[in-house]
Amino acid sequence: MVRFARSRGILCQGRGSAANSAICFVLGITAIDPVRMGLLFERFISAERGEPPDIDVDFEHERREEVIQYVYARYGRDRAGMVCEVITYRGKSAVRDVGKALGLSVAQVDRLAKQLGMYDDLSALGPEAIAGAGLDGVESERVRLVLELARDLIGFPRHLSIHVGGFVITRRPLCETVPIEPAAMPGRTIVQWDKDDLAELDLLKVDLLGLGMLTALSRTLALLARHRPPPVSPTPVPHPDSLATIPAEDPAVYEMLTRADSIGVFQVESRAQMSLAPRLKPRSFYDLVISVGIVRPGPIQGGMIHPYLRRRDGKEKVRYPYPPLEPVLAKTLGVPLFQERSCGSRWSPPASPRGRRTSCGGS
Repeated sequence: MVRFARSRGILCQGRGSAANSAICFVLGITAIDPVRMGLLFERFISAERGEPPDIDVDFEHERREEVIQYVYARYGRDRAGMVCEVITYRGKSAVRDVGKALGLSVAQVDRLAKQLGMYDDLSALGPEAIAGAGLDGVESERVRLVLELARDLIGFPRHLSIHVGGFVITRRPLCETVPIEPAAMPGRTIVQWDKDDLAELDLLKVDLLGLGMLTALSRTLALLARHRPPPVSPTPVPHPDSLATIPAEDPAVYEMLTRADSIGVFQVESRAQMSLAPRLKPRSFYDLVISVGIVRPGPIQGGMIHPYLRRRDGKEKVRYPYPPLEPVLAKTLGVPLFQERSCGSRWSPPASPRGRRTSCGGS
């Protein structure tokens, strides 16, 4: 698939743990040299995973359709199908569907649903919230029944959706292994099981993801080739390998980042990242790895940001909780910022004191 994209000039990059693999690097699936960056190969292929390595690839979002059509043309819709997602009822959707079924008006249902956040359960719909929606939850039998039935629906399947980029490719016809249905677009097939069900059967799932930033980079490379052609070629044509040929560690880039001049730059454009940049003062690519990894729920709730910055500025001594951990924590100055474990493994991190899971962030 990557070879096809490169032959058509479609910019693509492997993401996630695949960047830890030298094989993915030499094949051109990723552009990050794992040896130069000192990435941990054990994170890519480990006996603890209980499943094969997962290789996700991002493509220009405006041209991902060409890759999807290539997959269907090569393997056929009888052996290639898009993975589904089972959408289950949450508070909002349950209230909307039950309210409509029991005869509440569209306006009433809308006001009632808006009293809930995206992940709120129905316990948030107390008397005050119901009154705020212009309904009487105490006297109205219909409102009481709506809430009762909606509560029973939470967690039940509502409908099937299509996974953002998951494909299943099988040697035998799909219909012999999994339930399928035709997609809305002619000539395409949807597998009616989600990714977790497919993993139980060890079926190959490939993620073909669309990324808008790759489209922006592709246009940027085309502009550079047109207006600043290299002297070695009179008529240069940009190609997907251009990302690997961009000079690394350009000081001017890091000066811009230090000024928080990063609007529109993938991963470092959020307000939190822009606030951190002047304090972090990045000077290398790994500094950006630190920046992206540190602004996550786990490090934030664990109070790891300020100790790291103090150690980086020489205001606090670098120390390690256990001497054998020094080779592991040396790059992060003794502060455990990364969870070197695949998010796809069956192991899950312990809950934080506030009840949340620590984030899955790997270098």
